[in-house]
Amino acid sequence: MKKEKLQCDTAREISIVDFLKKNGFSPQRENQKEAWYLSPIRKESIPSFKVSKILNRWYDHGLGKGGNVIDLVLEMNNNCSVQEALLILDQDIPSFSFQQQNAFAVLKPEDEIKVEKVMPLRHPALINYLLKRKVNPKQATRYARQIHYRLKGNRYFAIGIENVSGGLELRNPYYKNAAAPKDYSYFSSSKQMVNITEGMFDFFSLISLYPDLVIKSDFIVLNSVSFANRIKNIAADYTKVGLYLDNDPAGKKATKQLLAYLPNSVDMSAIYGFKKDLNEYLTALNRRQHRL
Repeated sequence: MKKEKLQCDTAREISIVDFLKKNGFSPQRENQKEAWYLSPIRKESIPSFKVSKILNRWYDHGLGKGGNVIDLVLEMNNNCSVQEALLILDQDIPSFSFQQQNAFAVLKPEDEIKVEKVMPLRHPALINYLLKRKVNPKQATRYARQIHYRLKGNRYFAIGIENVSGGLELRNPYYKNAAAPKDYSYFSSSKQMVNITEGMFDFFSLISLYPDLVIKSDFIVLNSVSFANRIKNIAADYTKVGLYLDNDPAGKKATKQLLAYLPNSVDMSAIYGFKKDLNEYLTALNRRQHRL
């Protein structure tokens, strides 16, 4: 019990501003004392989510709820357990700054991602990245784009998919970024079935494994399990819902909640069994076939 308390005490010192930035959320306005965001735990168009940089506490005025960074992780991950929240934070603690070191930090404009160009996905380095992860580029390029952006004065390019709020999920062999605002992605062509994955490469892996799905199904990419609540009403309109979330505590918890809310949903995670996610399964499957 003493060890858990020490872990909690350490985790509470993680800067909420840094945590939100790492998860793709940028402030809509800020000064030396506070930052205001579009809420990361519900959908809104006017920022009402406040972070006190001095106290390192958040408060969502629309919900009338607030707390420390652990409370925020609980809210963003479908009310997972404190232990699960600590695991989420513990994975990235070395890259986070702590509140005592950064109490009056102000996010500079150059720290935000600036998208400069969106074009068809064709750069050899990005195509090779898809192939390295055993994704069929022909399938991925149906939905993904090549995004050129600037960050901290440097130019980068990445594979990107747009979310419903106009933000972008960005991936290349070296970085996993997001251009705010953060939200889920929805690819609809008015089908009767929808398949839901947790991340971009899970989606690419799904349509690489089952290419006929692009004819039969719409798709939702959560981009974070914290958005599972946002897609419930959309998914409820479908006659069949396939759930392909990660085999980790947060993914399983979100799957359980979606199964309870969506009577036509099916947990498909048994397909990738003891693997963490669809891409890990796809990669292992290709290795096994290559050996044969």
